[in-house]
Amino acid sequence: MTNTKNKIYILRVAVPSPLRHTFDYLPPENVSPKNIKPGMRVLVPFGRREVVGVILEVANHSEYESTKLRLASAILDSESLLPKSILDLITWTSNYYHHPIGDVINNVLPNLLRKKPGKKSIEDYRYDAKNPQKKIKNTIQLNEDQKKAITIIKNHLNEFKAFLLDGVTGSGKTEVYLRVIAEIIAQKKQALILVPEINLTPQTIARFAERFSVKIAVFHSRLTLKERLLSWLMAKDGAAPIIIGTRSAIFTPLKNPGIIIIDEEHDLSFKQQTGLRYSARDLAVMRGKLENIPVVLGSATPSLESIYNVKRKRYVELKLPERAGNAICPSFHLVDMRSQKLKNGIAENLLIQIKKHLADGGQVLIFLNRRGFAPVLICHHCSWVAGCKHCDARLTMHQKQQHMRCHHCGAIIRIPTKCPECAGEKLLMLGAGTERIEIALRELFPDVKLTRIDRDTTKRKNSLEEILDGIHKGEYQILVGTQMLAKGHHFPNVTMVAVLNVDQSLFGFDFRSSEHLAQLVMQVAGRAGRAEKPGQVYLQTHNPHHPLLLNLINGGYVSFVNNCLEERQTARLPPYSYLALLQAEGKKQGAVLEFLTTLCSAAKSELNKTIEIFGPVPATMERKAGYFRAQLLLQSQNREALQQAINILLDNIDKLKPKNNIRWFLDIDPAELSG
Repeated sequence: MTNTKNKIYILRVAVPSPLRHTFDYLPPENVSPKNIKPGMRVLVPFGRREVVGVILEVANHSEYESTKLRLASAILDSESLLPKSILDLITWTSNYYHHPIGDVINNVLPNLLRKKPGKKSIEDYRYDAKNPQKKIKNTIQLNEDQKKAITIIKNHLNEFKAFLLDGVTGSGKTEVYLRVIAEIIAQKKQALILVPEINLTPQTIARFAERFSVKIAVFHSRLTLKERLLSWLMAKDGAAPIIIGTRSAIFTPLKNPGIIIIDEEHDLSFKQQTGLRYSARDLAVMRGKLENIPVVLGSATPSLESIYNVKRKRYVELKLPERAGNAICPSFHLVDMRSQKLKNGIAENLLIQIKKHLADGGQVLIFLNRRGFAPVLICHHCSWVAGCKHCDARLTMHQKQQHMRCHHCGAIIRIPTKCPECAGEKLLMLGAGTERIEIALRELFPDVKLTRIDRDTTKRKNSLEEILDGIHKGEYQILVGTQMLAKGHHFPNVTMVAVLNVDQSLFGFDFRSSEHLAQLVMQVAGRAGRAEKPGQVYLQTHNPHHPLLLNLINGGYVSFVNNCLEERQTARLPPYSYLALLQAEGKKQGAVLEFLTTLCSAAKSELNKTIEIFGPVPATMERKAGYFRAQLLLQSQNREALQQAINILLDNIDKLKPKNNIRWFLDIDPAELSG
C-alpha cells in the first residue's frame, strides 16, 4: 500500500482552500511511491468533493496517525510540472504574504491544469516547437553608457545579481535588454520579461520578434484558456527562449532560466490589488536568488524602494543619462490656469501652443488621467450630485454610451433628465474626462485627425494595436488619452505633450501620491521629442508655485527623489520602515469597525513594542460595491517584528471567528493606503 519495506510515504499536498497549511495524504494504492515527485498534481478527496492539489513534499512522517490519513485518488502527471525553484518561490510567497499556499498555487497553474482532468490530458495540448523564419537583425549604434551596462550585466549571467537600469525616457533601455537576451539565447537559456500592462505587450512582442528568430511565449489576461496553457507549456519545456507577460508571468516555470527583466519596475500594475496581493517586482528579485540568475529592473523613474536598495548596495545601479541617437530631453513649461479663460478645461495659452506644433507638422499628445465625458453631474437648483448607490463615489457621465457609470464597482444608470431630489431640469456637467476633451478638440480643430486612447476605446480585440499603428503611420495629429498612452510607447513624431490635470494628484491622501505624480509626469513627458525634433511639455495647473512641481521641473527626477527620501526618512515612512494593511469589509457598517477594534484590543498586549498601530479607521472610500470598509495599519522599522505581529493578528482572527459575514484581507507592503 503506502509501506515499501516498512517505509511510510506521506504526500504533503497544497489544495485550493482558504486554510493556511498543507494536507497530508497517503499515495494511491496503484502507484509506486518512488515514482511520485514534488511538483506533480494529485487528485485528492477534500471534504465531500475531489480537488486538484500539488505535491510539495514526499515525506516519511506525519503529525497524524497514518490510519487517519485518506488515500489520494490519483497522480495526474508523469513528471513534475513545477521545479524546485518554483515550489520554493510558492512557499516563500505564502509565508511572506501570509496567504493560503493552495491559493498561491492557483496563481501559478493555468486554469486548465487546476481542474479535475476531463477527456484531454496535457499531452493533448500541442504547440509548434519550430522556430519562426529568420528575421533581419537591427543594427543600432550603441552609446558608451549602453555598452557599459550590457558588459556589466553579461559579466554576471551565471549568478544572482539585481541591477537597476536607470535610464531617462528614450535612452535605449530596451536595446540593452535585447543585447543581453541575445547572449542568454546563445547560452541556450531563457529570458523572462515582465511589462506592467497588457497594452504594452503587443509592441514589446513586435520589437522582440523583429530581432530574434525564436519562439516567444506570451502571457496576459486576454488569452484564452488554451492559449495560456500552450504558452505555459512552451515556457516550462524550454521551447520558448523568450517569455513576455504581465505580472502573473512571474510564476511561470522555465526549463533553463537565464535572466528576469522587469520593465517599468516602478509601475503600480506590478502589485496585485486583490486576492494574493503580491509584488511581481519583489518576487522577481526573490526568484532570481532562488534560481541564481540576474534580475534587471528598468525604469526612467525608479521607485524610491529601488533607489534605496541601490544606496544600501543591494542593487547595482546602471545609468543611461542621455537619450539614444540624436534625441534630446524635452523642455518643461507650467501653464498657470488662474488668469486664463478655459475652453472645456483647456487654457488659451495651451491652445496656442497646440496650434503652433500642429502647424509645424508635429503630433500633439493630450494627457488626462480621467476617462468619460464629465466626472460630476450636479443640479443647479439644489446641488444634488449623481452618486453611486453602492459606493461613496460620484458617477461619471459617458456621453457616447448615453449612461452614467461608477468607475469603482461598474454600476450603470441612464443619464437623468431631471433632478431626483427637487425635479429641477437644469443639470450641469462639471469637469472633463478624455471623451469631453476629444469632442472639444474636434470642434476647435475640425480639419485635424484625432484619436483617443483609453479603456473605453480599446475594448475591441486588436483595437489598441490598430490605433497605435495609425499613430506611427502619421494618420493622427492629436492624441488624447489616459495613462495607457503614458507608458513605454515610442512616438517619434510627438513634439508636444500637455498634461491637463496635474492638480488632481498634488493633494492626495496617500503618502506615495507625490512619488506617483512625479513618475507619471516624467513618463508622459518622455513621449515628447524622442527623435530629431525637440519636445516640449506643458503642465496645466492652478498651483504653479507648488514645491513638488518646481522641484521636478527645475531639478529633474533625481532632485525630487532625494528630497522625497529625506522626507520619508524624517517621517519614518517606507522605504525606511515596513507596512502591513489589514482591511475588513461587511454589509453592516458598525460591525466592521467593531471587528477590527476587538481584534486590535485582543492582540495589542502580545505585540512587540516596535510595532505602531494606526486605526482602525474607515477606508478613504468607506462604502464600495455595497460593502462598508475599515482598515488597520501596522508599521515597524523591523521587517521580522512586523511579520511576527501579523502572525499574532492572524492567530487572534482565528480565535475571534468573524461574524456578520465580515471578510478581511491582508496587504503586505501596500502600494496604496487610500483603497
